[in-house]
Amino acid sequence: MELRDIEIFLTLAEELHFGRTAERLHVSQARVSQAISKQERRIGTALFERTSRRVRLTPVGRRLCEDLKQVRDLLEQSLARAEGAGLGSGRTLKVGVFGHAGHELRSLVEAFRTRYPGNDVQFGEITSDAFTSLRSGDFDVNVLWLPVNEPDFIVGPTVLTGRRVLAVSAEHPLVEQGFAGLEDLADNQVVDPGLDAPEYWFSAMIPTRTPTGRRVPRGPAARTFHELLALVASGQCVHPLGEIAARYHNPPGIVFLPMPDAPVLHWALTWRSTADSPAIRALARTAADLGAIQL
Repeated sequence: MELRDIEIFLTLAEELHFGRTAERLHVSQARVSQAISKQERRIGTALFERTSRRVRLTPVGRRLCEDLKQVRDLLEQSLARAEGAGLGSGRTLKVGVFGHAGHELRSLVEAFRTRYPGNDVQFGEITSDAFTSLRSGDFDVNVLWLPVNEPDFIVGPTVLTGRRVLAVSAEHPLVEQGFAGLEDLADNQVVDPGLDAPEYWFSAMIPTRTPTGRRVPRGPAARTFHELLALVASGQCVHPLGEIAARYHNPPGIVFLPMPDAPVLHWALTWRSTADSPAIRALARTAADLGAIQL
């Protein structure tokens, strides 16, 4: 069985859904079906029971799944040891994050330190200069919300996922409502984030138009998180943020309202292609193995 077929089989055994398996592995659903059928022909029996309503492992499939998981774990351990030997020690990666996101990534840092003794991660705060600070080399890796579509950047695994909140003044009429919708943005000014990153990226967090097409007006500019909070507290602006902001901040005069109709945010490791290195790839591999942390 080829390594790719093993990955397809084990992913389908977890998802028990051909469509989700294909989406997760970035292959076609036909490719998933082909790989499973090929192994069933080789083994001579069904590995999955398929009906119109569900997919589940057969007894033979369960046993194969248990055996292949052991094989995969041994392979990953061997690769990690080889990668660690090649990486050496004494490298500290500078990773840029927004606000207190570094606190949520402690498990990633601990796993990286364990796998690659002597190597470490040092977090630093980024603001509206997220792209500039990466290109200038101030940081080796930045944790950025998606999408990031820059030809000189490599987008690695997603490390955090979470919903959005709207930061408003404590005197804002939306506080009584208890939540905010994307349409509410058109009735308020949002903070202007400046021009240090592409518009498409800012728009993923701060839409330029509501779902019905109304324009979202922008107000004063803010380059730092504290400048942003000051504008919100004074009632000049409202501003969408990742819900992690509400977890670690309780500033006077500001309320964070849930935005239930806003899409979930995905934050990924991102680095310059010219700065690609064994240490960065080791951090990315560790993150991929751990999976995204849900806020």
